[in-house]
Amino acid sequence: PRSFSAAELVRAAPAALQPYLRLMRLHQPAGTWLLYLPCTWSIGLAAAPGCLPDWRMLSLFGVGAVLMRGAGCTINDMWDRDYDRQVARTASRPLAAGDISTFQSLVFLGGQLSLALCVLLCLNYYSIILGAASLFLVITYPLMKRITYWPQLVLGFTFNWGALLGWSAIKGSCEWSVCLPLYFAGVMWTLVYDTIYAHQDKRDDIMIGVKSTALHFREDTKQWLSGFSLAMLLSLCVAGMNCNQTVPYYSAVAAVAAHLAHQIYTLDIDKPEDCWKKFASNRTVGILLFIGIVLGNL
Repeated sequence: PRSFSAAELVRAAPAALQPYLRLMRLHQPAGTWLLYLPCTWSIGLAAAPGCLPDWRMLSLFGVGAVLMRGAGCTINDMWDRDYDRQVARTASRPLAAGDISTFQSLVFLGGQLSLALCVLLCLNYYSIILGAASLFLVITYPLMKRITYWPQLVLGFTFNWGALLGWSAIKGSCEWSVCLPLYFAGVMWTLVYDTIYAHQDKRDDIMIGVKSTALHFREDTKQWLSGFSLAMLLSLCVAGMNCNQTVPYYSAVAAVAAHLAHQIYTLDIDKPEDCWKKFASNRTVGILLFIGIVLGNL
């Protein structure tokens, strides 16, 4: 029986379209959620006291998250197609498998970035400039695994730009006493979930010579993840205090703490399927915090 899911929608699409949908990872929406949720936090915190978040901005940023995550994945696969062929989990990606050419991917990337620009131009001038500034990170992030054991940190800088952009889209500029702690919390969160994600590929990564925090932390991974989680939670508290958040917000932060503690405690870094399950569960972390922001604001 067919189920309603992103993967099922991709499988139901015309055959000629499927490689492009898989190139932008439309069949694996977990990454899109993780890009989108920091935007929702920022938009929610910027709402006037007693008001719901701006639904138009939430929708606009949702479209932008799909497009920019797709563009980021396309850039990543263009840089990494030779590496992807050597990793069991990524060998079937469209570029690595030869389902589409590099030129076709480049044209597709141009289309995604053009549509993303249309979304960006719906915002105020401050946000347009701020959003455009993130493109450098989007382009260079895939190269970091060749250079440093901390590519997950660069991904954190990239994936959480929405924590700055969401606030500026509502307010016209950034309130740094709120936006910076929120951005830092998101970066720490990315270090948690993407280190877990990287443990799936560590054996292949060693063989082909690419770097990650998973390889850097090794058996000390859980201690590092605990430290990143604590830094995230403290930063969320600072952001909440600086915009006068209320009890539901801090209750959500406590729920996030419990989720992360369980996630780290039960993680088996030597089981790829468990790493994927824990990685994907971080969508719940982001949604819990968003609900707490909305209720706290009301």
